[in-house]
Amino acid sequence: MARLGVHLPDNAMSSLVQPAHVLLDPLDATGAAVEARRWVWPLVLLCLCVSSSGIAFALRWDASASVVRELQSSGRLERLSESEISEELQTASRKALVGGVAKGVFVMPLLTLLLAVVLWVCGWLFETPAPFEKLMSAAAVAMLPIALYHLIFTVCALAQHSLTLDRVAELVPSSMAVVDGLTPRLKRVLGAVDFFNLWSVGLLGLGFAAASGMRRGRALALSGALYLMYTGVFVVGLPAMGGGR
Repeated sequence: MARLGVHLPDNAMSSLVQPAHVLLDPLDATGAAVEARRWVWPLVLLCLCVSSSGIAFALRWDASASVVRELQSSGRLERLSESEISEELQTASRKALVGGVAKGVFVMPLLTLLLAVVLWVCGWLFETPAPFEKLMSAAAVAMLPIALYHLIFTVCALAQHSLTLDRVAELVPSSMAVVDGLTPRLKRVLGAVDFFNLWSVGLLGLGFAAASGMRRGRALALSGALYLMYTGVFVVGLPAMGGGR
């Protein structure tokens, strides 16, 4: 950077390097990041990585099988001409692109903020209050493994000639859902046993301990319980209520 005549302040350089430290040395670097209240760059990295994975998916997605299946189920396939079907394919690809970018730009920051609010409520319930900025830092740092997953997915997706929805689920085999012969419900449940998700849960516990002063073991147990509650509601409960098997 010095050769280009660009000089970053020491605190800016530290903020840029901090996410890598957290992933490589979570026990010490997570607490340091939370104490320094560094949440901006982790959140920026999360948004960039999630948006890039959405773009990569949209560029490589072969929408024909999904669109034809949807048109058949709705009974519209026989009434459409080839040009209209082609237009449906282009619309699906555009929606995938816009949705991927929107997930990174809007959804992930809102989820991180919501996670910080959940930590604030937990601090209030367990009488271990902490400044909200520290809790926001803990939430943003905990999302770094998710950002890493999306970065790996981006590289893998761009290396493919084309992608189907079934192939997407197997592109980065980080969960137990890749086991063959599973029912859809069991596949959803085992999908929660994911390396990057569990890594994120561990960082969340370490970050909350650093922010609130709660003992690490107790904070890790709390973050694990929160993840189990999330899995029970959004992975098992709501899909079952919607008719999923």
